[in-house]
Parts: sequence; C-alpha cells; structure tokens
Amino acid sequence: MKTVAINPVKNQKQNDAKYIYWPQLHEGILVKRYKRFLADIVLKSGETITAHCANSGSMMDCSEPGRPVFVSYHDNPKRKLKYSWELIEMPTSLVGVNTSWPNKLVAQAIVSGAVAELNGYCSLAREVKVGDHSRLDLFLTDHKNKQCYIEVKNCTMVRGGIAAFPDAVTTRGRKHLVELQNLVDANIRCVMFYLVQRTDAELFRPADEIDREYGDELRKAYNNGIEILVYDVAVDQTKIGVNRKIPFQL
Repeated sequence: MKTVAINPVKNQKQNDAKYIYWPQLHEGILVKRYKRFLADIVLKSGETITAHCANSGSMMDCSEPGRPVFVSYHDNPKRKLKYSWELIEMPTSLVGVNTSWPNKLVAQAIVSGAVAELNGYCSLAREVKVGDHSRLDLFLTDHKNKQCYIEVKNCTMVRGGIAAFPDAVTTRGRKHLVELQNLVDANIRCVMFYLVQRTDAELFRPADEIDREYGDELRKAYNNGIEILVYDVAVDQTKIGVNRKIPFQL
C-alpha cells in the first residue's frame, strides 16, 4: 500500500495538476474488439495492429467497428502487445476505454484539490486491504485520523445524455457495496465514485436493466450512508482529467 501526502496546488496550477497527459496517441479505425482484451485496429499508416483492450466490461456504446480510435505505443520488451487502446470517437464524445486510468485519475484529482467533496484530507493510499480477501481503491486520512474509503467505478455507457453503470452483471461490484456498508456501520466515511470517461452525460443512474441486483444494492447502500459522487472527464488527444460533477438518480 503506497501512501502519498495531499498538498493541493492552487489556481491555474491546480487545473493543470488534475490532468494525466497521454504519451503520443496514434489514430486508427476499429476493426473489431474480441476476447474482451483484444482489438484489431487499422492505423492511419495502413498497418493493422492488435491492441490490448484494458476493459473487462461489455463496452456497450463504445466499441462500434468502423469508429476512429486512438492507441498508445509502449516499447517494453516484456509486453506482447505494444499498443494499448485508449480512446474511441463516438458521435457525441471521445470516450476513454482504458479502465486502468480511472483510479489514477480520481487519485490525482483528489491530490490536486479538484474534487471539492474530498478536500481536507492529508494523505491518500491506493489498493487498501479490507477484510481478508478484498481491497478498496482509495483510502484518505486527515490530521485527526478521520478516515474515508473510496471505491472507483468506470462508466462508459451513455444513452440520451444519461450515464448508466454497470454495462455487464457485476457480482464483484455488489461485493464492494456490501464491504462499504460494513465500514459505514463502524462510523467510517465511505464513497462510491463513478467516473464517466466521456463528456456527453448530464445524469447518472444504476443500469437496472442490466443488473437489477447491483442497482438494488446501490440504493440500499445509499440509504445506509454510502455517499455517491459522479464526475465526468475533460478529454482530448493530449490529456484526460476529472472534470465536472454530475447529478445522479437512484
């Protein structure tokens, strides 16, 4: 468990500090996504490559063949696949599809002071063990040792301006909600943080039509004291960062 001090920078520096800057991205056209973690892409140069798709969800509404996509290149001899799929251009937004980014983005936003609801803490730790067999994404403490656990979920499904999670049945997600409720019962602050990796959402809701049990558990968790935060991102081909707060409806 790595812990970092929180010392928010101010004004323009704060706005810059919340972003993660991509390595140079290469544009192409998506041929297909398959076996969950693979995507065939034709680059602008005409070369066809297979990129790693770091997303275990169904990727509904953000994996349509023929769409422009952007990949990063990694010259690491240990990597079998040199490219990682980062973005897809949908009709109303660029969409971040790499699920390795949300935890980093939210952590960086908190440290930079860009999430007002989570200001006032002095340290942040990632991947914190809870119980015997689980970990939660982020853990905050303040100078008086008040604690806050945060579980971050990536959301890419948006229809008609409404973001919804999950895009596939998630027993693991329900388990996290139960764990957070146990912590709240011990008078510890807990937050579910949904990061919408696109710019075209105006409202968030649980996707009951996909996983009603998750939706029911989320409503139960909220009624039992779990806080819910939903933010979207500002994103282009050079950078991505946590942007604005979005209302939710349960």
